Amino acid sequence: MLLNIHVKNMALIREVEIDLRKGLNILTGETGAGKSIIIGSVNVALGAASFKGFAKEDVDYALVELIFAVEEPEQIERLRSLDIPVEDDGQVIISRKLVNGRSISKINGETVTVSILRKAADVLINIHGQHEHQSLLSPKNHLAILDDFAGEEVRALKEKNEALYQEYLQIQEKRNATVLEEGKRLKEMDFLQYEIEEIASAALKEGEDEALEQKYRKMSNSRRIIESVTEAYQATGNEYGGASDQVGRAVRSLQSVSGCDKELEQLVETLSQIESLMNDFNRDAAEYMDSLTFDPEELGQIEERLDLINRLKSKYGNSISEILAYKEEKEQRFAELSDYESYRARLDAEYAKSREKLLENCRKLTSARKACCKELTEQIKAALIDLNFLDVRFEIQFQELAKPARDGMDEVCFLISTNPGQPLKPLQEIASGGELSRIMLAVKAVMADRDATGTLIFDEIDTGISGRTAQKVSEKLAVIARKHQVICITHLAQIAAMADSHFVIEKNAKDDTTVTTVRNLSEEESIQELARILGGAEITDRVLENAREMKELAFRAKKY
Repeated sequence: MLLNIHVKNMALIREVEIDLRKGLNILTGETGAGKSIIIGSVNVALGAASFKGFAKEDVDYALVELIFAVEEPEQIERLRSLDIPVEDDGQVIISRKLVNGRSISKINGETVTVSILRKAADVLINIHGQHEHQSLLSPKNHLAILDDFAGEEVRALKEKNEALYQEYLQIQEKRNATVLEEGKRLKEMDFLQYEIEEIASAALKEGEDEALEQKYRKMSNSRRIIESVTEAYQATGNEYGGASDQVGRAVRSLQSVSGCDKELEQLVETLSQIESLMNDFNRDAAEYMDSLTFDPEELGQIEERLDLINRLKSKYGNSISEILAYKEEKEQRFAELSDYESYRARLDAEYAKSREKLLENCRKLTSARKACCKELTEQIKAALIDLNFLDVRFEIQFQELAKPARDGMDEVCFLISTNPGQPLKPLQEIASGGELSRIMLAVKAVMADRDATGTLIFDEIDTGISGRTAQKVSEKLAVIARKHQVICITHLAQIAAMADSHFVIEKNAKDDTTVTTVRNLSEEESIQELARILGGAEITDRVLENAREMKELAFRAKKY
């Protein structure tokens, strides 16, 4: 359930807080008062829209914050599967803030991506926008509605179908690539053989390049090395004035007086260790100088080998391991082309097996869809009758696709007849705008009973309807609101009268600017607002009486 909407610095809104309740929450107001800003702000918070076009341009930041109370264990589990923290009391706070042109999205204080926001929104809320009923004009959406109604069995089969379809496409792509003319095949084999032989003749070894580069650096800098080591050897040597000679003298000098004071023994020991280290260094330096040789011929061979390896790297990979892997891949391709008919036969067998597995899953998917099709048809028809389609007929038509696809092999189309004697036709061919809006409400009503989503928002579901039909729509919204929190923006008094909580959105002049505010109406204020909707510019006593009566009738209707 959505507990609170907090909007700051969005379009005409400076700052608005809306505390929502269970049941049917109705928002009304004059045209242009800012109703669309409220729904737009919710969409921004949920990642379905950007701040562009909503955020004020003359302020430092804009903010939208939504507070949800999540009670259903299924919803909590789905949120946690997205690594979204849920408080022990089930509270989830979603905020989206625009600062210096950049948006920051958070859920319960943790920064998240817009993608995670949208996934969380799918769990928490269902928003029916002003033009969403137009989606019913696409048969692809009819299949999605059926699949959502079918539930877990179809969802699992669709996931499996997706994996099988990807495997099928990969094998199909390989198989299509085998259609080569003989001349092209031989030409490719010649080129592959050239590459394989070029790499093979180099007789590369793992780590060889690093060892050669180290040896090359040593040999190419041998003159500088020998000069530096010789200088260090002489400076630390035993010859007169060398460091070893000086330390040796110091040791002997201290030893001559060490018997006079016990503390001198530690100094002698320390200095003796230094003398030993200096002698070790001199010996190692002498051995290193004796071992250091410079062979111009060997250096040339190393340069030549490194040039070869680097040339191969530029053609086949950035390292010796990559070059060898490339060679192995090309050897495999060469083997395939050498025995091409056998290779194609293997691919044909793999393709046939993959296609049969996919078709088998498609058949299971079709069967699962058809198993729940009758129930969905009956429930949508009943909901349509509730919405004043008194002589309606409704069916779901299946048609098999010519080839398997990601979602199976089914094309589904909603067929409807809204008048006696009228034949069933695809919904998109006969439904008007007002009818589409009611049909979508019927679908939402049916799906709401199957859906764990706690909150449904309807933005102007009353498009194109009036009179008795509007009354039926209001009754259907009230029925949905018994099990779900419903938030509805409306222009019709029949719908507004059904409100469990009624909010008015107003536009007022303040400090030389126009701002939008939202008020929660008392019972009497709600009647006044109904009268405004009914009476327009002049609200007479009769209009007020009519509004009061409408409110009383709505109260009675909700009791049954």
